[in-house]
Amino acid sequence: MTFRSPFAIPRQLLVGTTSLGGRSAINSRLRCNQRGLATVVPPVTQDATGSKGPTAMVFMNMGGPSTTNEVEDFLSRLFSDGDLIPLGRLQSYIGPLLARRRTSKIQKQYADIGGGSPIRKWSEYQCAEMCKLLDKISPETAPHKPYVAFRYAAPLTETMYEQLFADGFGNGKGGRAVAFTQYPQYSCSTTGSSLNELWKWRNRLEGKRANGGSEPAGAIQWSVIDRWPSHSGLVEAFAQNIEAQLKTYPEEKRDQVVLLFSAHSLPMSVVNRGDPYPAEVAATVHAVMQRLKFKNPYRLCWQSQVGPSAWLGAQTSDTVQEYVKRGQTDLILVPIAFTSDHIETLYELDQEVIHEANNPGVKRAESLNGNPVFIQALADIARDHLQKGELCSRQMTLRCQGCTSERCLGQKKFFAGQEHASMVV
Repeated sequence: MTFRSPFAIPRQLLVGTTSLGGRSAINSRLRCNQRGLATVVPPVTQDATGSKGPTAMVFMNMGGPSTTNEVEDFLSRLFSDGDLIPLGRLQSYIGPLLARRRTSKIQKQYADIGGGSPIRKWSEYQCAEMCKLLDKISPETAPHKPYVAFRYAAPLTETMYEQLFADGFGNGKGGRAVAFTQYPQYSCSTTGSSLNELWKWRNRLEGKRANGGSEPAGAIQWSVIDRWPSHSGLVEAFAQNIEAQLKTYPEEKRDQVVLLFSAHSLPMSVVNRGDPYPAEVAATVHAVMQRLKFKNPYRLCWQSQVGPSAWLGAQTSDTVQEYVKRGQTDLILVPIAFTSDHIETLYELDQEVIHEANNPGVKRAESLNGNPVFIQALADIARDHLQKGELCSRQMTLRCQGCTSERCLGQKKFFAGQEHASMVV
């Protein structure tokens, strides 16, 4: 897992980055206003709304440590997650051990990109800005309230859930919430893991486990936006960023620049189980190239392999080195599976892959971050989901061919709802 960014992050989005650590859940009420500064999200009541509101919009992502002091806890949660990195029966022991061994190295990497990951600031900004647009284009489900739930860093899923309670959702009061994955392409190791965690805390805090075995009254009504790999707005945002970087090359050379789309890799054990992620990433790449009229040669490659087991390739770093060795030195790296900058872009791509290429023709397309086209796409996706009234996509009701996880089965049945639970196989 491993990033120098040529694209400066606006200062107002970086100020105030602090560790939540063991703070109370109330601190997670910090969100971003239009300029990216922290503001308090006021509580809502279930009658001060549009005809179908209020609606909690929960951005779900891996997250990242906001300070170097959070790195070990972040890594410990990450390596302990068998959905992401399957380590077998001793995972709960091996995970924290691996985290301790890697903490010093990863702390140095985060120090090199400014002392922490910007993913929380970007996620809160994107969600808040999306909700402002949603209030205008979907007034019947307004007000839309922004929340962020990270899998491995603050604000964690349980913190977000407690904040929903504090803001008037659930806990006997009902209300609607949408879990909006910020992994555009579905994988059991990313979106699936985040939904497993959400399902776990829903059951602990207001499900059958919380009230002695009966289905609770007044619980939050959840729906899920579980994938959106080829949405036109997402494709347009990627395409515009690529076009902007292509303009930095001489006009006569632009059509010969190779586009290298880079996504986080997966263990082959997960791929061979039937995980849909590689196909959905490829769908995004194809849609972007279609929008670009296939003017440039391109390849899809994979980054961030961890451990000795076989992972999906070819690796991004090897691909760049090989093309440069062959004399193809005009390359644009495109982080195609990430919705904002974080360690994989700012350190692994910028400070390792590009630095090691040692050639001015090797560059990177800007990440989506605060791109207004991208934020409009988020709002459009959410509006369409709310208008359709679907609990999840039809694709989510189908488990991987080799899946044997009872947790996955239970989670999918829950989010599919009573009407479609029988479709989950």
